[in-house]
Amino acid sequence: MSDVERKELALLKAKLKRRAKALDMNLFGVADVERWEARPVYDGKSDKLTMEKTPITPKEYWPQTIWPWARRVIVMGVQIFPSMIETTPSVVYSELYNTTNRFLDEAAYRIANVLNEQGFRAHFFPRDCYGDISVLVKKPEAAFSQVLAGLYAGLGTIGMNHTLLTPAYGPRVRLVSVITDAELPADKMLKKELCIRCRACVRRCPMQAFTPADGQTVARMDKFKCAGYHQQIKNEFRYPCGLCTAVCPVGADRKRWGTSAVSAEGIAHCRNFGSKNAVENL
Repeated sequence: MSDVERKELALLKAKLKRRAKALDMNLFGVADVERWEARPVYDGKSDKLTMEKTPITPKEYWPQTIWPWARRVIVMGVQIFPSMIETTPSVVYSELYNTTNRFLDEAAYRIANVLNEQGFRAHFFPRDCYGDISVLVKKPEAAFSQVLAGLYAGLGTIGMNHTLLTPAYGPRVRLVSVITDAELPADKMLKKELCIRCRACVRRCPMQAFTPADGQTVARMDKFKCAGYHQQIKNEFRYPCGLCTAVCPVGADRKRWGTSAVSAEGIAHCRNFGSKNAVENL
């Protein structure tokens, strides 16, 4: 690639980032697809990051396996307001979740459209992309991990509860990705893990789905338990859960909102309206 081509791609990335900002995206990062072939290993003492050739996810999940022309993954994210997610499970949080989903998919479509108009191949991968929670109860896996994409795009690191922790918002973000063959400059990955291993997420999980592993940040997770609980609260019209992200102390947003953005009385109040059998489940 010539210096002129590199400069043009850097300018294109800057244009896309400005467009994402205009679409009210809070986060924007670019990952090289080759990063899916490795695993980040952090040295907590020196804040040194090394990439080991032991992938986190099998090859069948890599973007370049699914789409051989893929070279980069653009990842965008929006914040989740603590004052709403802390009421979960409630219709208040359900509405926030659904709104951010529409918001993300539309923004990702628009970014992919810009790239296609510039002569590149690009499409977006929807932020969840499953038909119904009943499907995940039987097979709790997604075809593409937005969390891994965010990790490799330098937006954050993976926490104990398998979510992406970001400096600005902790795990209180929703993500979407754009797959493209435009070889945009990739962003640097974070060199330091953000998870402080406080286990607040482990203690708050209503299904006790997380089992911390010695010497490892990311806990073992019983995905079937998690999906089963989500199916239950979906039937009550107050899906999804999100309790493990609501209690996480990581993120600059905690300085703005405090450790508790809604009162205990407020949580009970929001759960008491708009969902099936909410009173019995308080």
